[in-house]
Amino acid sequence: MPRQKPGQKISDMMARLSGQVAPQRRMVHAGDVIYQAGERFGHLYILNSGFFKIVNLSADGREQVVSLKFRGDWLGFDGIADGHYVCDAVAMETGEVWGFRYDELLCACAVQPMLLAVLHEAMSREIAHDRDSLMSVCTLPADARVAEFLRHWVESLTERGMRTDEITLCMTRAEIGNYLGMTLESVSRALTRLARDKIIAFARKGRREVRIPDADALSAFVQRCIAPVPTSKPLLVH
Repeated sequence: MPRQKPGQKISDMMARLSGQVAPQRRMVHAGDVIYQAGERFGHLYILNSGFFKIVNLSADGREQVVSLKFRGDWLGFDGIADGHYVCDAVAMETGEVWGFRYDELLCACAVQPMLLAVLHEAMSREIAHDRDSLMSVCTLPADARVAEFLRHWVESLTERGMRTDEITLCMTRAEIGNYLGMTLESVSRALTRLARDKIIAFARKGRREVRIPDADALSAFVQRCIAPVPTSKPLLVH
């Protein structure tokens, strides 16, 4: 069997979906909100292009970026449980979102069980990624968190057949810090260290375009950060 091209799985999934349930297509621009916390749930969304952040708002007004979404990712699963969305879905750049009425999706799944498998796979991937993100925040030192964040970004682009040697960070340093549980200053220091070690390079003055010549170097950097420091054994005097 020939090897599937990067991004082909996502394209096949979206073609299968649109063939069974007509999507409501919407162009979005940076800052556009697809749904807000507290809004009545009625649709699931899938990102056809662009980049989204999912933001949770605490009772005292604090905002927390809890998830990042790339092409082929679903939005809105949080609204299924109690009939209301619990987060805001905010576009970070120009893109296109497909909306599907949830009741129509369920009817289509009853006729086409493969669609139900698609939904279950998407939910499973989201749970696994949320677990990995929590693990990163709870166990990695600051510099390693930023390296792992970039590694995941590169991996996500690779899966979608997109360019990875130079990426554009659609998030500010403050937003990255919010997502990783770090201060803006800590994020900047980590990026500076990665650049000093020649693992990344800033392509332009704005410092949002980042060159990553070798994604494996990011993984190696994370491993070095968490490797135990060898201790010298005491000399035995006879």
